[in-house]
This record gives sequence, structure tokens and C-alpha cells, in this order.
Amino acid sequence: MNIAHPRTATAFATNPVRVSSTLALEDLVALIRNEIQVLRIPRFIDDNACKQISKGLKSTGYNDYLNAPKVGRIGMSYFETAKTKEIIDHYFATAIDNINRLRSACAPYPCPMDTFRCVIDEVWNGGCTLQTLYGKKMFVGLSRCMKPGIPLKAHHDMFARHAPDTPEANSLISQFGVNIYIDVPAKGGELGMWNHEISDAEFLEQRGDDYAIPLDQLGPCDYTTKPENGDLIFFNARKLHAVLPGEGIDRLTISGFLGYRGDKEPLTVWS
Repeated sequence: MNIAHPRTATAFATNPVRVSSTLALEDLVALIRNEIQVLRIPRFIDDNACKQISKGLKSTGYNDYLNAPKVGRIGMSYFETAKTKEIIDHYFATAIDNINRLRSACAPYPCPMDTFRCVIDEVWNGGCTLQTLYGKKMFVGLSRCMKPGIPLKAHHDMFARHAPDTPEANSLISQFGVNIYIDVPAKGGELGMWNHEISDAEFLEQRGDDYAIPLDQLGPCDYTTKPENGDLIFFNARKLHAVLPGEGIDRLTISGFLGYRGDKEPLTVWS
């Protein structure tokens, strides 16, 4: 793959976060090559769209995760299925309905995840497709609501933990978080990350019966990224990361994962 010189290149040794005005191939490749850990695209969605979409999401209403109380969501994360057949069946039965539910909430604007899927499909030579699992289409576009003062505890995301012994999960080389920020507090609500990676077994032992690791069990984040309304942020989801508590207003996002399996393979998205 021939990559042009990055326009906003910053060595990971000095800054793991890159900010670019548009989603460009060279920036995505830098993330894949582990040259950076976070890629931020400011104002991916404009202010008017954010305001209208925020109203639509709040009107639709949020329900708590099945296994992460106090964290609201519209749609369903595959993380919630916990390898339980009945919940997996429900996830797939509602996947496309939930995509359409998010589209309705965002109207008359397009759902930001749809916009992202179009842009990333055009940027990546191999294109980008909706992830399938067990021969079925997955959901993408989870909207999350974090109440003031409530963090999203430290965790890493491993598709293979939730879909073990599947070629779809085992073929992943990299897994990235994708967040589009609809409404964020002026203070707090940062994405916090740690440089070290721990094994899945270590993570499960450290979190115990909780859905993730409480922040007071860890040292300070190695770096943070403060999003603003309309931002698109990618990050290495296999590193420990968390959402720090915000102040004043709910923090609303639309999110998913981006899977990389090689330079000539299509990217995939799911929630």
C-alpha cells in the first residue's frame, strides 16, 4: 500500500493522538501500524445536525446495558450477549430493526454511523462492510448515554472473547473503537487510555464480578482526549480505555467497532 506523507504526522513517541481535518487513508494506516493510538476528526458532524440528533436520541429514550448498569444505550452491544444463546438470538433478531431505529431518531439528518460507513468505504481500497457472524448481519451504531458523574470503567474490547472459536473473530488483526460525539459536557467526559496491554485472562481476573475495572484500581491514564460535539474519534480498542466522568449534561455518542484483517481485505463494522 503506497501511503502519502501524513499532513499532520506526529511521532507516537511524543504524542499518541493525531488530529486531522478529514478522514484520510494515511491517518488510518498510521493507526493500523500502531504509529498513533487515537485519531480525532473534529466536526465530522456539524453543529445543527448534532443538536437535532441529540433531541431525537433523547426522545427515543435509553435503556441500561444488561451487564453494565448506569450506562444507557439505544440498540444492543454484542458484549451484552455473554455467550448466552437466547440473548444472542435476540441480538440478531433486532439488529436491523435497531439500525433503522437509530436512523429514525436522527431524521431528518442521516445517522452519523451511516455517514461514517460511506466515508470509510470510500477511503479504504478494500471497502467496508457490515460484519456478519454465524451467517447473520450484526448491528452497528450503538448510541450510549453517560450521565454526569458516571464513568465508563476501564476495559479493553476483544471480539474473540464474545464470539470465541469463530473465523470472524479469530481473523481480526486489529480492533478499533469508533465514536461519533453528539453531545458532550464542557468539562469531563474524556476518553482516557493506558499504554500497557494486558491479556484477556488478566483483565477478567482484575475486573472480578464487575463489567470492567474500577478507575480507582488503576493509576492515572497515560493520555486523554477531550472530544467536542461532532467529533469522530478512532482508537485502539485492545488497549485499556475508559470514559472519565463528565459534569453538567449527559454525554451522548454513536459508536461501533472497526475490524482490520489485512491491507487487501475489507474493513468491517459492528457494535
